[in-house]
Amino acid sequence: METMHLLVEQSGSVLWLTLNRPERLNAFSPEMIAGLTRAIERAAMDDAVRAIVLSGAGRAFSAGGDVKAMGQSSASQAYEHIGRLNRLIMTMKSCEKPIIAAVHGVAAGAGFNLALACDLILAAEDSQFILSFANVGLVSDGGGSYWLPRLVGPHLAKQFFFTAEPISAHRLYELGVLSKIVPAEELREAVEALAAKLAAGPTKAIGKQKRLIEHALTATLEEILEEERLIQGLMVETDDHREGVAAFKEKRKPVFQGK
Repeated sequence: METMHLLVEQSGSVLWLTLNRPERLNAFSPEMIAGLTRAIERAAMDDAVRAIVLSGAGRAFSAGGDVKAMGQSSASQAYEHIGRLNRLIMTMKSCEKPIIAAVHGVAAGAGFNLALACDLILAAEDSQFILSFANVGLVSDGGGSYWLPRLVGPHLAKQFFFTAEPISAHRLYELGVLSKIVPAEELREAVEALAAKLAAGPTKAIGKQKRLIEHALTATLEEILEEERLIQGLMVETDDHREGVAAFKEKRKPVFQGK
């Protein structure tokens, strides 16, 4: 399936969403953002989808904002555009399915932030990341001001934002931002393996754990303890929990159904 500037393909229980504007290094367009939002909204409600991969066509993951279109927008148009982007980010975070970013080439500006909004990031060893907003006199959009300080601390986040210096995949891996780095020619295989593993897992529990971790970024300990208590009460009655216990007792690999 294809929408404007987005390829949508389901392989088994894994949904692949590929940014498809390679001639512009997958710079965002309104159609791309809207298509991504709709696809993830549908995936969140589709039991046949148990993991999501976000990747880019051509030479890059995403250059973020379209520089050629910059300088032509009014304040109200920018506000409207970023509102669409914000809806996408919030849709990704509320989706109780694991979302993997597969990054190659460049992830710049809001393209970098889009990767940060995913649950896990796998990247090619030679990929480059850059928070390029300062180069064009802008501040971050797409949630980078939220994600990056929590991952690397406020001082290093300021350095990356203020200087707009390219950051290697190796450095981000060492900082704990990336889950794994592999040679570029092995990226697809590595992402497929991880996505398949997650899709075969207890996806209802994974989705609830995602929710708990996201809430923990702003909640108190008491709030998280109570939320864990309430959700665990639901989890102990799931088919996946019963299957996991049975498989442990029978010394076999569990077969989870996401139910």
